[in-house]
Amino acid sequence: MEILVSEEAGVRYLHFSSDWIQGAMRIARPYALELEYTREMMAALLLRPEPNWPRKVLLIGLGAASLTKFLHRHRPDAKLTIVEIEPAVVAAARQHFRLPDDDARLRIVIGDGADYVADAKTRFDLILVDGFDDRARTGMLDTLPFYTHCRARLSDDGLLVVNLLSRRKDFERSVERLARAFDGRALCFPSCDSGNAVAFAAAGDAVDFGLSELRSAARRLKKDTGLNLLPTLMRLEGWHRCEGSRLVL
Repeated sequence: MEILVSEEAGVRYLHFSSDWIQGAMRIARPYALELEYTREMMAALLLRPEPNWPRKVLLIGLGAASLTKFLHRHRPDAKLTIVEIEPAVVAAARQHFRLPDDDARLRIVIGDGADYVADAKTRFDLILVDGFDDRARTGMLDTLPFYTHCRARLSDDGLLVVNLLSRRKDFERSVERLARAFDGRALCFPSCDSGNAVAFAAAGDAVDFGLSELRSAARRLKKDTGLNLLPTLMRLEGWHRCEGSRLVL
C-alpha cells in the first residue's frame, strides 16, 4: 500500500494509494478536527460529559492522527493506546501530521486491531474504530465477533464509537451487527454529507439526555476545546431516535 500526502487550500490530506481521503489536517490548526465525521465521533464527550472522562482510550486505525491529537491535547489525564496495522501510516503521521511521540500517555501498537481487542486484558472507557484499507474495506473490524469483543473490553461507563460508510450496500447490516453485540444499545447518527455515518454503542451506565442538555454540554465543550458540535445536534432535531427530544442509549 502506497502512502500519499497532498495539500490544497491550507489543508493536508492523507491517502492510501488513491484519491480517497483517509485523514486531513488544517495546517494552521493542526490539533483541530478538520473532517466532519471525526468531529461527530467526539460527540462521545457529550454522552459522557464528566470532565475526567475518558481515562483510558483505545483507538483502532491511526490515519492522520486527528482523534489522537485532539484527545492528547484536550484530555490530559487520558491514557491513549493506538493500534495501527501499517507502520508506514505511523511514519507519515509523525512526519506530516504532527503525531506526538510516545510518552506515558500515548502508546502506538503496530498490529491488527481485531486481534488486539480479542486478546486485551485492559478495560477502556472509550474505544474509537476508524480502520479502512486502500479499498475502503474494514475486514474483521465490522463483524459481530469484533463488536462483541469490544463490548467485553469496555468499562462500566464505556462507549464504542465506529466510523461507517453509509454508501456501502451492507451499511444497515453493520448497524444491525453492532446492535446485536450490545443488546440493542446502539444507534447510528444520520449520515454526514461525506457519506460517513458515526455509530455509538454503550455498555453499563445508561445514556439519557434531553437535546437541551446536550446543547449546553456542546457549548461548554466548544468553549473548552474549540470543537463545535452544535451543528451535529441540530441534525438530530426531529430524528426518529430522539423522540421527545431525548437521546437514549
